[in-house]
Amino acid sequence: MARRSLLLIPAILAAVLLAAPLQPRAAAYAATVDSLLPPAAAAAAALSFEEGYTQLFGDSNLMLHGGGKRVHIALDERTGAGFASRGAYHHGFFSASIKLPADYAAGVVVAFYMSNGDVYERTHDELDFEFLGNVRGREWRVQTNVYGNGSTAAGREERYGLWFDPTQDFHRYAILWSHDRITFYVDETPIREVVRTTSMGAQFPSKPMSLYATIWDGSSWATSGGRYKVNYKYAPYVAEFTDLGLHGCPAAADGSPAQPCEATMPPGQRSAMERFRARYMTYGYCY
Repeated sequence: MARRSLLLIPAILAAVLLAAPLQPRAAAYAATVDSLLPPAAAAAAALSFEEGYTQLFGDSNLMLHGGGKRVHIALDERTGAGFASRGAYHHGFFSASIKLPADYAAGVVVAFYMSNGDVYERTHDELDFEFLGNVRGREWRVQTNVYGNGSTAAGREERYGLWFDPTQDFHRYAILWSHDRITFYVDETPIREVVRTTSMGAQFPSKPMSLYATIWDGSSWATSGGRYKVNYKYAPYVAEFTDLGLHGCPAAADGSPAQPCEATMPPGQRSAMERFRARYMTYGYCY
């Protein structure tokens, strides 16, 4: 992927989407991203679910709607569900619009993440959005994780509240992964940035990864340290995904990118991130 494409994505997307009406935001978002990407990456982003993704588990708990443009994954007494991209990517911009289960959802975990754990079992890389359900009347929480080369020393978890109810409508969550930094976005607002340093070494995620989405039972830890567990009286718990974006650089046969991908954050977005973190971050592991 060209360096200029990754550099411009966050700044131009923010300007376009803030000016766009609410209804056509998804279309404006996709069109703008495609215009910034080289043909190979844009083609990958345009794949249908059948072409670009595969079901991991959950049999009938994964259902396609709207001609394959929307994916529902459900958790019930039998199983959760999940899917993954068919290919692996080495840097890029990965996103989805997600609507979380409403009502009582304690113990439920919905994850949108990148990983290569299926290839590098002991030295895997991982970039996570984890959405942690709650009891009725209390909001969902969002957690991000960054793991590199099997280590949790240089990018441990952070948790946040949100300024909206994620069960009432779709909201966009995105990961920008480049050669030198990782940025997590919620509705085009950056919420976390991890910058590569010399001391990190291999602890900065650097191997090709696939994109995943799952829903599962995290009763042992997800809500108040496991105090509140999944109550299957309220099942099925359904998480809805749409506008799935694979705007990445497909991994080369030897696992290396064609050229380094770099990105920077414009000052306006950095200020927005600092405001978000000051107001909504509830927990951060010092690293």
